[in-house]
Amino acid sequence: MRVLICFVILLSIVGAQPSFCNAVVQDSLEDSRELQLQDMLVLLLLPQMREKLAEVYSDVLSGSPDIYPYFVDVKYSERINGFRGFDFFITLDVRPTVGPHIPVGEDIFTYRISAAGVELKNFEHVRGPNKDDFPSNYKDLLK
Repeated sequence: MRVLICFVILLSIVGAQPSFCNAVVQDSLEDSRELQLQDMLVLLLLPQMREKLAEVYSDVLSGSPDIYPYFVDVKYSERINGFRGFDFFITLDVRPTVGPHIPVGEDIFTYRISAAGVELKNFEHVRGPNKDDFPSNYKDLLK
């Protein structure tokens, strides 16, 4: 009888334990049509983004920061006019760099893309360069 009671108690303790799951979100390691289209769009918008960032970072950097397509993430896209409407909003998270990929900040661009062209609707400068991120031999890039 004692063994049975111990077994029931042990079973109830083990059964009452919550199960844990550690899910890890990773970027896709495989190419897809959607990823190809996003990358093409980023490539087409790079010149406009570089121009805006040169203006924004001119007060803190001695040169213009660079943007690499793999440091641009498409955060949000929306078709404004519903199905098959050719008017879009796209929001991009950009992490510009200088020198050997030294991060200088984070910026968010929102563009409206339509038959009339590409228009920057919103720009948000999230953060600027951190002096501690710069190696001593690259501190001259800061103003």
